Order: sequence, then structure tokens, then C-alpha cells
Amino acid sequence: MRPPMIFALFACRKATAAAEMALVTPLLIILMFGSFELGNYFLSEHVVVKAVRDGARYAGRQSFTTMPCGGVATNETQIKNLVRTGSLAGTSPRLSGWTNNATITVAITCEPTASGYSGIYKGMTDVPIVTVSASVPYSSLFNELGFSSSSLLLDAESQSAVMGL
Repeated sequence: MRPPMIFALFACRKATAAAEMALVTPLLIILMFGSFELGNYFLSEHVVVKAVRDGARYAGRQSFTTMPCGGVATNETQIKNLVRTGSLAGTSPRLSGWTNNATITVAITCEPTASGYSGIYKGMTDVPIVTVSASVPYSSLFNELGFSSSSLLLDAESQSAVMGL
């Protein structure tokens, strides 16, 4: 006597690997695309941190007249262009969505010098310190698919003492 048809279906082991793969594939795809997005986020964050560091380093190498203590940098546009694009002219941005210099701030503060300092700050009462910061909106790899990341910001800040070179 033959078992009923329903028991025969459960006892059959053909194509179980295909069924398991069909169940696991969506999870694997989500993990794969999630790792792509996470890698892109960390790469973008690294680019912003490096850009801000480059801008602070460039600003710190300017003359004391260009970077007045407590004032505004006379070449602030060049510093912002360097941060956003990597060049003083401001040609193409380092990140695809970083199109606006308004996301970058350049501030100069004063640090009192110790008396009797004999270095490059000899005779100065205050040392100008430049702070360059940026808050860039993150651009997702999957914006076209409807995954908006407009609320994520890539923030970075760097400081450098102005050396007057």
C-alpha cells in the first residue's frame, strides 16, 4: 500500500538545498548591501576628517597678517575651497554631495603666550589658533532606491596654531 501523497511530499528530499537558498538569499543580499553602505559611510567620514585636517594645516602655515588673532582670515574662501575640493581654486568636490562651502567654518581664536617665550611667538601677547570644522550631509549609495540619508551628517574639526610662515 502506498503512503498518501502528502506524506510523500514531506519525505522527498529533492531540491531542499534550493529551498534553503531561496529562504537565505534575501538575508545575504541585505547583509551585502549593508556592508557596502557601511564601508561608504566610513570612507566618506575619513575623507571629511582628512579634508578638515588639510585645511587647518594650510591655515596654520599662513602669515600672522592673513590670520589675525581673533579676526577673520583674509583668505577664508581659499581655505574652504581647499577643504571641500583639495585645491585652492575649488574645482571638483572630494565627495559627490559636498557642493557648498557653507558647510565649512573657519574660526581664529587667541591663546595667551607664556612670558619670556623665545620661539616664533617672541614679543607677541596672543597666539592665533585656527579651527576648521565641517558638517557635511552624508550621501548614501542607495539614494536612487529610496533610502534617504539626509539626516546623517559627517562632522569633523581640526585645530592648528598659526605659525606665521
